[in-house]
Amino acid sequence: MALFSLLIAIMVERLKLLPAHWQFDVLLAKYQQLFWKDKALDSAGWVAFVVLLPAMTLFLVLLLLDGVFFDVITLLMWMLVSIVCFSHQSLRAAFKKYMLAACRGDVQACYHHAEKLDCSECLDAVDEKDLGQQIGKTVAWVNYRYYGAVALYLICFGPVGAVLYCSVRFYQQYNQQQQLDMPFIDKLLFLFDWLPSRVFSFGFVLSGHFAAGISQWRKQVFNPNNSAKNIVTYTALAAEVMPEKSDAPVCVQPTLALLALSKRNFILLVTVLSVLTIFGLVS
Repeated sequence: MALFSLLIAIMVERLKLLPAHWQFDVLLAKYQQLFWKDKALDSAGWVAFVVLLPAMTLFLVLLLLDGVFFDVITLLMWMLVSIVCFSHQSLRAAFKKYMLAACRGDVQACYHHAEKLDCSECLDAVDEKDLGQQIGKTVAWVNYRYYGAVALYLICFGPVGAVLYCSVRFYQQYNQQQQLDMPFIDKLLFLFDWLPSRVFSFGFVLSGHFAAGISQWRKQVFNPNNSAKNIVTYTALAAEVMPEKSDAPVCVQPTLALLALSKRNFILLVTVLSVLTIFGLVS
């Protein structure tokens, strides 16, 4: 189920078949707006309940559907949840607009669209000559946060794991954007990212320049307090040979190089999943 659901989700995401209002972050924003108030998120108990409720609800639904109609309904649920969790049209649109702005030399538009890729980082202080490389690192990070990590949780824990990770990710971003003081949400996402970031970043080592990549990967992963973003971005940067910068106002070559590395890494993940499925290690 994991392999088939992942392949269907990738296809739907690439073809942009899922309407924007059915994508996970949009659905969870409606869930937050309809059922909860920001004041309720000040309590640790309420935060835990709000974050866990979508995954717990899905777990109960899958439990009730287990064995129904030869598990066809369960397979459809796997596919539906995978599609919803993997579709991020807003990110693709922001990246496309960034590339178009870079190609026409509109530096201010590049900064504007780049901030939409990763709201947690301020790019105002980044020199425009280094902006292409910085956005390449952001692309590697976004590829992990919105695709790689979700895929790993789907493979290991099924749709419930994917929904739980996406819920924690959403509320960590919501806490940051709304400037709330939600207890333990940052630490919870740190724990959820601790092992997947190390596994996924090792894929960069195997997909790129091994010697440089493994050297940087070791420096990053053996620090237990290191952030997932540092592990992913620095390993990706070391594993890919950066092309020479052009004279364009915003050089896109480093961005394209790290984007290609991210694509190879995800293909590697799907390939490994296929092999594990063939040998019966993953259902």
